[in-house]
Amino acid sequence: MEILEHHYVRVVAIESHCKDVRFLRYTEHHQLNEKTCMSASTPIARNKTAALVRIVDSVPKGYHRYTHGTVSARKAEALAKKFHARYGIGCSPAQRVTRKGKGLANAVLVMYWPLAAEKVEWLLLATDGEGLEQESLQDVGDKPYLKWLGYELVRQPSRGRAAWTWRRSKQEMEELHALIAMQANRKNTAAITETLERIARQPGFHGVRTQSWALCQAALQRGYDGPLPHLFFVQKISHGERLVL
Repeated sequence: MEILEHHYVRVVAIESHCKDVRFLRYTEHHQLNEKTCMSASTPIARNKTAALVRIVDSVPKGYHRYTHGTVSARKAEALAKKFHARYGIGCSPAQRVTRKGKGLANAVLVMYWPLAAEKVEWLLLATDGEGLEQESLQDVGDKPYLKWLGYELVRQPSRGRAAWTWRRSKQEMEELHALIAMQANRKNTAAITETLERIARQPGFHGVRTQSWALCQAALQRGYDGPLPHLFFVQKISHGERLVL
């Protein structure tokens, strides 16, 4: 009985602050912000993996046009709010359906904002449609490939279909192969082990893992007899903390 009464009090409190709400469900896993009354928000990624995952999740849904840049941390929140005012980056799924029906583009904002960082890396993704004419947008399917946070976005075969993934740049791979070759020539097993462990800690997207395995094989071919690191898969993770717009 106490739990039912708790739910009832919560519903009344929220309705008293937000008159247009007809019914709201309160659970431990989905707490509603009574102060903001379901305000628009956008996730803030505190690590690279979360930021890169959001892009891989969004592109297959039609968010294939992009632009990106850097902003100081003290101006990042203002930038997010400006993008919401202009392009609706914090719109709900229902609002996005309405925008699409009107011929407007939908947009999402990806922000890589580590704690205590002075600079914030941002990337704006948009679907087809009107409303972003003032932005200089490129297509993720065009060359040169989208490069962001040290990785490039490509489509590669995966489980019988083409899927979007991140990989290291060609230049970085050449540098890593040269490093392993140098360490092998010096017979520095400890240095090779450290190099392989470092690359194994990088985000485990399919493209990155494929490259990491190739580097492991290159080390073996050059006589390395130390342990090979475990190559982790990227797990389903949160896109980040919510920033109310």
